Amino acid sequence: MSVGSPTPRIDGIAKVTGRAKFTGDLDFAGLLEARILRSPLPHAVVKSIDASKAAGLPGVVAVLTRDDLKDIDPYYGNCLRDRAVVAIDRVRFVGEPVAVVAAENALTAEAALSLIEVQYTELPRVADIDAARAEGAPLVHEQQSATGEFHDVAGVGERFGGNVCHREQFIKGNPDKAFPEAEEIIEETFEFPMIYQYAMEPHTAVARVTADGITLWSSSAHPFLVRSELAHMFHLPHSKVEVIVPFVGGAYGSKSYFKIEPLVVAMARKSAGRPVRVVQSVPESMLTTRRHSARIRIKTGAKRDGTLVAREAEVILDTGAYADNGPRVAKRAISRMIGPYKLDHCKVDVVALYTNTVPAGSMRSIGGPQTIWALESHMDTIAERLGFDPLEFRLCRLLRRGEVLKPGATPIDADLCAGTKAAVKPLDWAGAATPNGKGAGVAVGVSDSEAMPVSVALVRLLADGSVIINAGTTEVGQGARTILCQIAAQELALPVESVTMGGTDTLATPFDRSTGASRSTTVMGSAVKAAALDLRKQLVAAATEAFQTSTNTITLKDGCAIAGDKRLSYGKIVSAYFGMPGGELIGRGTIRPGDGMGAQFPLFWETGMGGAEVRVDSETGEIAIEKYMTVADVGKAINPPLVEGQDEGAAVQGLGHTLFESLVYDNGQPLNANLIDYRVPRFGDLPKHFESALIENEDGPGPYGAKGMGESGIVSVAPAVGNAIARATGVRIRELPLTPERVWRALKEQRRGQ
Repeated sequence: MSVGSPTPRIDGIAKVTGRAKFTGDLDFAGLLEARILRSPLPHAVVKSIDASKAAGLPGVVAVLTRDDLKDIDPYYGNCLRDRAVVAIDRVRFVGEPVAVVAAENALTAEAALSLIEVQYTELPRVADIDAARAEGAPLVHEQQSATGEFHDVAGVGERFGGNVCHREQFIKGNPDKAFPEAEEIIEETFEFPMIYQYAMEPHTAVARVTADGITLWSSSAHPFLVRSELAHMFHLPHSKVEVIVPFVGGAYGSKSYFKIEPLVVAMARKSAGRPVRVVQSVPESMLTTRRHSARIRIKTGAKRDGTLVAREAEVILDTGAYADNGPRVAKRAISRMIGPYKLDHCKVDVVALYTNTVPAGSMRSIGGPQTIWALESHMDTIAERLGFDPLEFRLCRLLRRGEVLKPGATPIDADLCAGTKAAVKPLDWAGAATPNGKGAGVAVGVSDSEAMPVSVALVRLLADGSVIINAGTTEVGQGARTILCQIAAQELALPVESVTMGGTDTLATPFDRSTGASRSTTVMGSAVKAAALDLRKQLVAAATEAFQTSTNTITLKDGCAIAGDKRLSYGKIVSAYFGMPGGELIGRGTIRPGDGMGAQFPLFWETGMGGAEVRVDSETGEIAIEKYMTVADVGKAINPPLVEGQDEGAAVQGLGHTLFESLVYDNGQPLNANLIDYRVPRFGDLPKHFESALIENEDGPGPYGAKGMGESGIVSVAPAVGNAIARATGVRIRELPLTPERVWRALKEQRRGQ
């Protein structure tokens, strides 16, 4: 059996030995190194750019400025095309590219940046969401931008006024009428910080532009969308744009859609056919993309018997200087804010605002950590107000399988109560009800991936019996290549070692919508399974011809076709079919909306529960997470160790924004955009007892009942820890991260009020 059993990663040896080639490892004849001149100001008009001194420096081959973009569409963006290759009229955040230098080596390119003279006229800045909402606030964007090609969000491109990038609203029932029926009304406001995705490999790309078209090597999770955007910008057919993705050193949303790719291609276009490489540093990548910070106001009316009567919530997202994925994040925040509980009346307003800060895009579970932090903390507050144990309060009100969270959406497809019980199983729950410095907390995370089910795969059986998968899923470290090889091996009844899969090349690999939204195993896995089944039919037919027998006598096992006492390897069958030791059989699989998948959205509900047990030092505010349990409902774990690793990795990332991660700005200037001042989790930060559990009911829409996972583990960490702190100390903290200073101040305030 290949599926359901631990299988070594097919790329594991290449990675641990250093043989794996990432984009930055590639070498080409005549390769130029490029460096980017970035704006030091958060908001300013670019009056003039003089690059003549830089262009004259020995070793400099070309300098790119706004003057080089007049014959193309210089704007790009998946939701709104509002971001230019380099600044054209103004800069809108510190770090925005203004010019690019390509030189024979990186030191020369770096030296040339200091020779570029840029004159700015500073403009009033929109420092944060309060400034963005203020009456008479300066506008970050004075004109509406064109819509992108792949946004899939209704209302994108509307002019909402002021600094509003996008707005979403959801109403169920009649909250205004229902609230007066509540016996208790609980209202709270929560804050979530800016978070950097921190992939080990910063953004990297190499481009070559010739008369034959564009070739781009990129650490991109969305190569086909990058191809389409470049074709649009540079007025080329898709067939003239080749995007190649080698190994990728992590992404977590930071490499979704388009980041530095248009800039590198534009620089290569000016470099006389020579390839150009941009390898960003981590600080540069921190000024390229981040997660949305958020302020969430939530009000719930309840009966004293625990019945939830009505809810009203407002989610304000800081999307930064450009839209990036902001509209989609706003859309996805809706379901998370409603919550997986029995509730007939609900209203949620979400607004994404422009500010003069680094653009906010995708990060693991877009909109999930922000809203679930608020909602699950709020659920504990309600339980405390009404005198209920927070675990029992949830178990009585969680939606059951088949019940509907949002009208028109797929019904809940998981046993949420079973997952919640599993999350608290290792905790000392009964002993954690008194504020004595030690407490336990639980949180339930349910999110809708809305993964667009469009994927095409080819599975090729070669003349020696080996198999190649051609699929556009990007291996970003999640183990997708291994999972897809396991699926093909299972359907073709051959050892997984006989199956291989390389990186994406858009000229040779069939289309895949993207790698993200936990869609790869479910959607692309289904396409690979369909392609393998198509190939299996052809293989059986070829074996029937070789054995001169009927198809119902053929059995496939261990890379061989068997008919009675006759046995031929797959390679021999291919050779017999073509009459020579060559040729190949090719199976094709296509997934599109309505073909048994995507008739209703989401394709699956991604569910993750977390249970935390903490100890709080009342003198210092230091938090020690003694136990953490993460639970994921995955339908079917095709490779259990990979699935557990994904869930545990997501939980560790959740610890980061829970305890210390926060990208800090002061009036438009980033203060800690580096890995010295910006703290990410280390091994020493792991809970003393860290455990994961998988729920497998084989009830998902993917192969063998699999559901997407990998994002759910991040969403419940902060509320579970926050709830545990509240039970340990009696103090509810509503702003992340939960640093010792913040906890100490809250405890001090509590003592002052006693």
